[in-house]
Amino acid sequence: MSVQVEKLEKNMAKLIIEVPAEKFEKALDSVYKKSRNKIAMPGFRKGKAPRKMIEKMYGDSVFYEDAANDIIPGAYEDATKESGLEIVSRPEIEVSQIEKGSNFIFTATVAVKPEVTLGDYKGIEVVKKTAEVTDEEVDEEIGRVRENNSRMITIDDRPSQEGDTLVIDFDGYVDGEQFEGGKAEDYSLVLGSHTFIDNFEEQLIGKNTGDSVEVHVTFPDAYQAEELRGKEAVFYVNINDIKVKELPDIDDEFAQDVSDFDTLEEYKEDLKKKLLENKEAALDREKEEEIVGAIIANAQMDIPEPMVDAQTRQMTQEFAQRLQAQGLSLEQYMQLTGLTSQKMIDELKPQALKRIQSRLVLEAVAAAENIEVSDEEFDKELEKMAEAYNMEKDKLSELAGDNEKEQIRMDIAVQKAVKLVVDSAVLKEPED
Repeated sequence: MSVQVEKLEKNMAKLIIEVPAEKFEKALDSVYKKSRNKIAMPGFRKGKAPRKMIEKMYGDSVFYEDAANDIIPGAYEDATKESGLEIVSRPEIEVSQIEKGSNFIFTATVAVKPEVTLGDYKGIEVVKKTAEVTDEEVDEEIGRVRENNSRMITIDDRPSQEGDTLVIDFDGYVDGEQFEGGKAEDYSLVLGSHTFIDNFEEQLIGKNTGDSVEVHVTFPDAYQAEELRGKEAVFYVNINDIKVKELPDIDDEFAQDVSDFDTLEEYKEDLKKKLLENKEAALDREKEEEIVGAIIANAQMDIPEPMVDAQTRQMTQEFAQRLQAQGLSLEQYMQLTGLTSQKMIDELKPQALKRIQSRLVLEAVAAAENIEVSDEEFDKELEKMAEAYNMEKDKLSELAGDNEKEQIRMDIAVQKAVKLVVDSAVLKEPED
């Protein structure tokens, strides 16, 4: 196999990969052997027709596509190693030559990791900020804890109002036909949460337990389910229960229930301390982001679009995994919120670009400062990861390949680079 690398603009490259004719012939024969049982030929029992007869009847190209699909993954992987490129996107594959008796040639267009030219990264000026916690903020936190420790009680002595939780059955129709995802039983809906589209919730205010209500709504023009966009719908809703929150009194007994303290005053003091720690941590993160943002602005790099697309896909997958941990699929989330796939991508792309830029400049700082990672630091990080995955450290080390271990070392180096640029920053007093 031979590989040629053609450099393109904006950190793109094209790999021209040529597979010997003999290897392509073997792939064709392998595909024929796998497929012959599925091919019917007059005069032959199934699976017994010779390859030449099949090719004569259906054309020489009958096995080309499957043979190419067999060859391309392995050939591409070998080519990436041979090329020495640091590829940061999925390849765009295009077959250039495919015919019996000739070399099989295909191209893979990829994004490669951009080079970074650093500007100033030490002594970045940032405004000094001090964290403070007010009594009002402590009271707000107590209010949140109070909400979390509330209990739901069923009422039947008044109509529903905003803030109530209705337990409902609903069945949705568009143009007189039921539509997928439009039916549920014993669904808990908080009135005023704007969980459902249009004015669905508003039409359930002022209703009583046992009522049956026709709810008329219009799906947004940008609704994620294309077949429902802009459509008028009617939901037949049965109100099974009306529930309200019963909040506990804020007193010493409340403090004892939600904390290790005996009095409300002690609990408030502890809350104030924790809120201050959280605010200080948030200011540290904000300072770090501001410093890294300035280093990005001072640096030069050309980020290829496919690299941003790949990062956006990864962030979408991470978001989907977080939803799944909460028992919700990405499709369900989009249906409930009216968010479309394209809108999600548009919202995530700027974040993806910032994540890429941050990583690249910090790796460049680590290289410029010759930051090294000791075996002790690596082992310590491996121990943390093993604990997070509930695994033995030695087992995790055994499972991790060379690339994964190198990535862990780079992650540590990046964190050391963060500390270096933050420690070197110059704090300015805020202007009056």
